[in-house]
Amino acid sequence: MKIWSLSVSRIDQLIDSYFDFISIPWRNAAPDQRVVFCIYNQMEELKLRLKVEEFELATKQAKHGWEVLDLNETFAEWLSEDDYAEEFFNNPGDLMDLLPDEYLSFIIGKFKKWQEKSDIHVNTVVAIKGIGSLFGFIKIKDLVDEISKLVPGRLLIFFPGSYENNNYRLLDAYDGWNYLAVPITPDKEF
Repeated sequence: MKIWSLSVSRIDQLIDSYFDFISIPWRNAAPDQRVVFCIYNQMEELKLRLKVEEFELATKQAKHGWEVLDLNETFAEWLSEDDYAEEFFNNPGDLMDLLPDEYLSFIIGKFKKWQEKSDIHVNTVVAIKGIGSLFGFIKIKDLVDEISKLVPGRLLIFFPGSYENNNYRLLDAYDGWNYLAVPITPDKEF
């Protein structure tokens, strides 16, 4: 599914790289080896969100299923469900006692409920967007470790940040980490 135009955006190049990768026949792999990070500049978040359906089309063209979950509103959902939400607004520092463990547990629970209602199987790409909204609250590596165990097919993380020397940096923050996921960038050829 190559996108041809005179001026191809970095997001269009990312879609092309993703299609090249997702079209390769899948082999059995451990959960952490079934994770794919589509890495893009955080300044292009809105452009990426507008093009998520093109990732879906690329996935379906490669004859795989597609399900997508947006985590963008999870912090507000989690906080609004807490009995002490109003007190946290008055004393936000008290939230530190609940972060990251309770918030991570909330997201995992939300994922499990969503997964039960979705058509997810070994040939499905489960895409997660809104990862940037979790910055400063939980470690993305911890989230990916937990969710990857629940996905029988491939887990696609839309990752606003950078990747260099096997090091991922969310929102280009100083604190990065190594992960075994397959990095897909606009420049990556498969």
